[in-house]
This record gives sequence, structure tokens and C-alpha cells, in this order.
Amino acid sequence: MLGFLPGRLRGVLSFFLISLNTILIFIPIMIVALFKLVMPVPKIQDFCSRVLISIASKWVEFNAGIFRLMNRIKWKVIGGEDLKNNEWCLIISNHQSWVDIFVLQTILLHKVPYIKFFLKKELIWVPLMGLAWWALDFPFMKRYSAGFLKKHPHLKGKDVEITRKACEKFKVKPISIMNFMEGTRFTETKHRQQQSPFTSLLKPKAGGIAFVLGAMGDYLNSLLNITIAYPQGIGSFWDFLCGRITEIRVHIEKMAIPREILGDYDNDPEFRNFFQNWINGLWVEKDLRIKHLLENES
Repeated sequence: MLGFLPGRLRGVLSFFLISLNTILIFIPIMIVALFKLVMPVPKIQDFCSRVLISIASKWVEFNAGIFRLMNRIKWKVIGGEDLKNNEWCLIISNHQSWVDIFVLQTILLHKVPYIKFFLKKELIWVPLMGLAWWALDFPFMKRYSAGFLKKHPHLKGKDVEITRKACEKFKVKPISIMNFMEGTRFTETKHRQQQSPFTSLLKPKAGGIAFVLGAMGDYLNSLLNITIAYPQGIGSFWDFLCGRITEIRVHIEKMAIPREILGDYDNDPEFRNFFQNWINGLWVEKDLRIKHLLENES
């Protein structure tokens, strides 16, 4: 433990070690990714995918080790005892800081399939990273804007169909899909601008999660509703690296995915209203849960 070092020094050392870890991990990822790209044989590509996930998981493990070395963090995690690494799941969480991503990766590592995000299809052309995301089997989605569909109404629903076909491989390969439903990190300024009805949350955006469920709802086994709270206040990632965040509290709720929340969000107003009310209900509970996590010392 190097928690005795001055905070700024710990921050610099942590940043250096995480950057070094990222560079060292990225090199083998690129090598295996290129091999996967030039060898379009399903069995070989599947083997490469498993190797890549193993490498990416090591990156998370090493980062967690760096945090343990540099900082004294008191963790309180409630729930999650029944998580399984071979089940398909959708993960939703409140979003307050970039620290949230590392928190989720750390507490869920090896308990659920490696966490992935839906990415816009255009991002596959980002140099190096697009290849890495493709190789790690991040799902790419095709999403048409409302303005585009007004000009091309015959393409309504086509984006969901394209994404669903792209997700066919996940029928036999368990996957965890992550979604920060607020769409951005919580700040008091954003909270005021939104006139959010919640105390500690921004308004949830239901469209993105409805799209995921529309594309993959038939494959998913469960919904993980995760709530993250920082008793000392929301800090930046730099605060985290410097050891200024010393306690993190997390609640994990595993839920079955009700069949009634699978529907046509874009074209069925009645279902859209039902789905938004269902999501808002989850957010009311999450807001109360954050209050409980912050107030309960035990």
C-alpha cells in the first residue's frame, strides 16, 4: 500500500501505471485483432474473441491492483451474490463520474460476461479503436434519426432489424450490455437545467434502452439495476487517482426482464408511454436508494 504518499504524487503514479497498463495491453489486442480480421474462419475468430476478452479482463484486473496499491478504498457492495458469468444481461446504472466505469468493471469482473457498450456503426472506422471494439465483439448499432426517417419513411424499423441481425452471434455467446440511462454525468448545473424531479439523478433517457431491448430482448436473461453512491461527494477521476475518494457504496439488484417492456418504442405511442413510466418508476426507487446508501453507515 502506497497510501502514505502525498495525494498528487499518488495521482501522477496512478495515471502513469494505468497508461502503461493500457499501452502494454493494447499491443497484444491489436495483434490478435488483426489476426482475427485476416482469418475469417468462425472457429478461429471465436478462439480469438476468447483470447481478446481474457486480455481485456487482465487490463481491468491490473487497474484494480493499481487502485489497491495506491489508495485505501472502503467498499460496500450490497447484492450481486447470484450473478453468473454465463448469462446474458443488461446493466443500467446512474452516472456521476468517470470513476463509475472503473467501479462497475471492478465489482463485476468475472461475475458477468465482459462489459460492453452499444456503439454507433460509424465508430468502427475510428483508427485502431474501431478494430479493437470489433475484435472484442462490441455490438454496433445502426440508428436512424427522426429527421432522416421523415425523409425516408420506408426505412422505419430498419435500423432495429439491422442491429438485431448484427447481434445474432450473441445467441451462443453470453454478453453484458451497459447503459448509462441519464446519457451524461450528473452535475448540479445539469440537474437545474433539466428541472429533474429526482434529488440525486438526471432524467433517464428511455429511447436508448428500448432500442437495446428491441434488438436483443429475446437473448437477455436479466437486468442488473446498479446504484453507485459516493459518501464523500462526487469526485473527478483525478480525485480518485489522488486518493480523495476513500469510500464507495454500490447496490446491485438483479431483475427478470418483463415481457411487457419488449415492444415497438418508436412506432407505438401507447407502448412508449408505458415504457417511459416503467423506467421512471425504476428511477424513483433508485433516487431513494442513493439517499439510503448515503445515510446508512452500517
